Amino acid sequence: MSIPLIDLAYESQRQVVVDRHPEQYLGHVTTVLLEDKRTMYAAYPIGHGKGPIVLKRSDDAGLSWSERLPVPDNWSTSLEVPTIHRVVDRLGVKRLILFSGLYPIRMAVSEDDGQTWSPLAPIGDFGGIVAMSCLGRLKNGDYLAMFHDDGRFLRNGGERKRPITLYQTRSRDGGLTWSEPEAVARHAEADLCEPGWIRSLDGKRIAVLLRENSRRFNSFVIFSDDEGETWTEPAQLPATLTGDRHVGKYAPDGRLFITFRDESKVSPTMADWVAWVGTFDDIVQGREGQYRIRLMHNHGRSQRGDFIFGDCAYPGLEVLPDGAFVATTYGHWRPDQLPYIVSVRLALEEMDARLKAALEGN
Repeated sequence: MSIPLIDLAYESQRQVVVDRHPEQYLGHVTTVLLEDKRTMYAAYPIGHGKGPIVLKRSDDAGLSWSERLPVPDNWSTSLEVPTIHRVVDRLGVKRLILFSGLYPIRMAVSEDDGQTWSPLAPIGDFGGIVAMSCLGRLKNGDYLAMFHDDGRFLRNGGERKRPITLYQTRSRDGGLTWSEPEAVARHAEADLCEPGWIRSLDGKRIAVLLRENSRRFNSFVIFSDDEGETWTEPAQLPATLTGDRHVGKYAPDGRLFITFRDESKVSPTMADWVAWVGTFDDIVQGREGQYRIRLMHNHGRSQRGDFIFGDCAYPGLEVLPDGAFVATTYGHWRPDQLPYIVSVRLALEEMDARLKAALEGN
């Protein structure tokens, strides 16, 4: 890696504890910011993926958080990582939808901005892993969501097989119903999973960044120039973008901030929670980007050969009207504590100034 690294791991003034419990493993968090740019929800399981889903709300854009909110009883039966999304139908009706994966994929709906929720209910006779790790609106008003599966959960009673396959499903009614899944990407040798969607600034191209789970390759990317009708063959990303569960949003100046769990074998921050700063064109051209940021150091790690598995950083990411990013995730942030949920706040202008000062030796 040749691009600079900014280290924020121990700057506690940036960190807000969303939830922590001395006897509970709090895991894979997902967030959504509402249109007022102040109301934010965070959902996460008590446990590593599988476990009862917790919901919290912030009324000040993540500076403080409510107690755990009441949720439907069957949210306690969640089998896998929850994900939460804002959707708006063609009539302008706004909904929050929350997914829970494995078989079958289930969904809960709120039509009052998270005040009340339906129980989790199947969206069809299919399942998958980390459903729906990305969801985006198409130009025609439909929504496209993605997940992956290794053969065990797509249908009831399945068996593990390779390669892992990436699937997509569409909603034409503002997230209420979803189509049968369609396979869109697989690789003969790599295991592609945990898709993360980013649309180009001009709206013409969609990029989906992918975790590589065999740990023999860098992360991958696929592109669509026709609103998800067809996709390019998977191509490897640079080591600077290699990791798990990419989530990206644009800064006001058009640069991308992408946060993920660092799993590059050549990275000095392997197994930590990091972010990448660059442009959409950097991704298209396979360039390393502008710089990387270590957001927090993760103490939860295990080693297999030359690979270090990190237990952290399925991040939520929001951008505020002033351009500040609020990134939120779980991790082993203290060596003597179970994982808990933390957010980190930063603005790229501040990071740029810090980098400039470091390069000038100040």
